[in-house]
Amino acid sequence: MAATFTKDDFRRIRLSLAAAAVMVAAGGAIVYASMQLNQAEKKGKAAAQAKRLDSQGKLARARDEELEIKKKIARYNELSARGIFGEERRLDWVEQIRTIKNERKLFDIQYEIAPQQTIDAATLPGASASYDFLSSTMQMRMKLLHEDDLLNFLDDLRAAAQAYIRVRRCDVERLPKATGEIRGLPPLLAADCTIEWITVRERKSA
Repeated sequence: MAATFTKDDFRRIRLSLAAAAVMVAAGGAIVYASMQLNQAEKKGKAAAQAKRLDSQGKLARARDEELEIKKKIARYNELSARGIFGEERRLDWVEQIRTIKNERKLFDIQYEIAPQQTIDAATLPGASASYDFLSSTMQMRMKLLHEDDLLNFLDDLRAAAQAYIRVRRCDVERLPKATGEIRGLPPLLAADCTIEWITVRERKSA
């Protein structure tokens, strides 16, 4: 038996369909709004994290810079205390060499210190434009009982010198065996060295 629909039935169906459409639209709006809120929340978290990482990075860089400055100040104070800043002190250098020779009971030491010259700042990493770096080159020849005599001499010189000691080269050779009557132990080696005495002087403004 075929079903028959009255006008009221169609009206009710239309109302049901309209209600369903409204519910679907409302549900879609809710889903869309939820997605938008979720994306906004993710963006907010990402922005907050980026800001936090940026702040942490700036803080880390500030700490590194502070540490570097402290190291430079400590190094400056150390060099200043050793007399590296200022004019060269050749008479003191001569006295220091004599003192080390006597205290270490070393054999004869012969040396000659050349006139002071300015070092090209381009060859010095981290050199400041506010200072001149000056070098006095010393040619030294000394006789040794063993290589430790040379190493100990250089260590003592670095510790005592009112300058920065840079050893450019040291050639050690064995001496011919001594003949005849000899008192005590004779030197067995000879060292030929080129050593720089480096000092730093504040550059005068033009």
